[in-house]
Amino acid sequence: MGEEQKNLDQKEWDQKEWDQEEAGQENFAQDSFENVYLEELAAIEPCSEEETRQLIAKIRNGDAKARERLIEGNLKKALFFVQDYINQGVPLSDLIQEASMELMLLADEGFEGSFETLLESRIRVRLEEVVKEQKSEADIEEEMLARVNVLQEVSKTMAEQLGREATLAELAERMKMTEDEVREIMKVTMDALSMSEINRSLQS
Repeated sequence: MGEEQKNLDQKEWDQKEWDQEEAGQENFAQDSFENVYLEELAAIEPCSEEETRQLIAKIRNGDAKARERLIEGNLKKALFFVQDYINQGVPLSDLIQEASMELMLLADEGFEGSFETLLESRIRVRLEEVVKEQKSEADIEEEMLARVNVLQEVSKTMAEQLGREATLAELAERMKMTEDEVREIMKVTMDALSMSEINRSLQS
């Protein structure tokens, strides 16, 4: 195995270790956010249906305080609708943020009908979009990671067969890809390795 391949393998291992550590830090930060949010939410008195109707009437007359109370008093309802989208690939903090945004947008709009029904519909539509977007991004990342792994294996095998590093054209031919596609995979790999080196330097 060449020295360059050894370095690539070591960097790949270092990147995995950093990703695991970074994921742990993100999970801790997310848990802290959720705990604080839920504690604050528990102290808020929810709006009754009657209060909601009164607040909406005041909001239509330009009452800013009524808008604040409507949003505050319906946060628990917004969070209730979020429950169906937990553990679908999107962090709870992001789900809460999206639901809260829909609540605020609805409070700013003139509308007819039940506030709670409209709120539920808006939140569910938005969260289904967010989950779908996240799944699409995850699929793309998984596909790119698979290509990176294949490129590394092919590069290693060809280096052993040829007694030298394979050229871009040779790699593209072996992988049944265009040179631009192979170049893009290489760029993704090197960007990840460079970021790992920067993070390790900052930590040392």
